[in-house]
This record gives sequence, C-alpha cells and structure tokens, in this order.
Amino acid sequence: MFDIKDKLQEKGIEFEKEFKVLEVCNPIEAQRVLSENNMAGYFLPCKIVVYEDKGHTHIGMPRPTALISMLNDNKMENLAKDIEERLINCMNKAVE
Repeated sequence: MFDIKDKLQEKGIEFEKEFKVLEVCNPIEAQRVLSENNMAGYFLPCKIVVYEDKGHTHIGMPRPTALISMLNDNKMENLAKDIEERLINCMNKAVE
C-alpha cells in the first residue's frame, strides 16, 4: 500500500487528506496477460485508490478495459474485462 499523505509529509509537503493507493496483482492473471502482450506490463499492477473527501470515503480504480484499449488488441480487451469485473466485485463487497 502506498500512503500518499505519509509520503508527501516525509518530503515536507503538507497534505491533510487520507489518500491510499493499493496495488493489486493476481500472479496467474499477470502471467496470462504478459504472455499475450508485453505492453500490458505498463498497466500492472492494477491500482485501487481509497481516499476521504468531505467526510466520505471513496474507492475507485483506473479501469483495466480503458487502459488496455490503448493496445488495440481484442484478446487483451477481453482479458481486461474479466479482470475489471472481478475487481469491481471486490470493491462492491468492501463497501457493503
């Protein structure tokens, strides 16, 4: 986990918001996408962002389908869609 608030404060920069970036990786999926297209490595690991704003906690991520679409590779887009659906499911369970 990367705590942006802590990291900025280590550098002497004031930042009061809680802002965390979780890097998530399923090794089997990483191997699968990298075996198909090395360029997928630019998008790994997947990131989930959790932050507070005005008393509310927000959770989100860059959508793997949007990132992978830059490769113009239909097979990769299908893999990304599957991964994205699973990540969204996990985030939904986290807020239940």
